[in-house]
Amino acid sequence: MITRPLDLASRLRPEPRNLDWLFFANAGLLGLFFSVFGSHFVLAPGLGVDFQLPVVEGANASAKTPTHVISVLGSGQILTSDGWRTLPQLEDWLKARGKTTKTPRLLVRGDADVSTDVFAAISGAAKKAGFEVLWAADDPAGRKGQKGR
Repeated sequence: MITRPLDLASRLRPEPRNLDWLFFANAGLLGLFFSVFGSHFVLAPGLGVDFQLPVVEGANASAKTPTHVISVLGSGQILTSDGWRTLPQLEDWLKARGKTTKTPRLLVRGDADVSTDVFAAISGAAKKAGFEVLWAADDPAGRKGQKGR
């Protein structure tokens, strides 16, 4: 072994005989500190929280749920429920889907890099197909760790 050439084993202190009292003292002090300084949010997260969000009257009265959702990337790619589409393909897709729904609503989720002319083209194609357009845009300030935004 590595201790034999240096004779380290002979220089070690012997083990203490009984340290059970130290264990119980530490456990008792931990219990005391948690009971005095502990928070029920730390010890039991999610329990005893009576926080209520404010209720705004009529907030859900005019809420509109979309019937179709597309995602638009800054590179011009458009993702539908049936896969990737180009703008001309999207117009055909919207016409086909607009006929099957009574009140079609299109939710367009846009990336922060999508240009305005792409949004205008999608909106025009959706309105031609009879869709009501709802917008959801990505907040560029909300992205962390990306340069130039």
